[in-house]
Amino acid sequence: YLYQSRFSDLGPFRAIRWETLQSLQMKDQTYGWTVEMQLKILRRKLPYAEIPVHYRKRIGVSKVSGTVKGTLFAGYKILKWIGTFYFSGWK
Repeated sequence: YLYQSRFSDLGPFRAIRWETLQSLQMKDQTYGWTVEMQLKILRRKLPYAEIPVHYRKRIGVSKVSGTVKGTLFAGYKILKWIGTFYFSGWK
């Protein structure tokens, strides 16, 4: 729980107004963008809604969860953004 809010997934589905997205001043261009967006939305007390995504069995291997390297890199990026927000005063 963060800011008395809860997300159930870091999933890929996002819908956001262009002006709002620009105001978030997103920095991360890889695996950390989902956490960055969620933290900035919570910090600014912007309204949000989660829309469930139903996954189907995929062909091939995921770049993120399909390899140890991908999993570790994604985990690092997620924790890095949380740490960045924490140590920067949650800006």
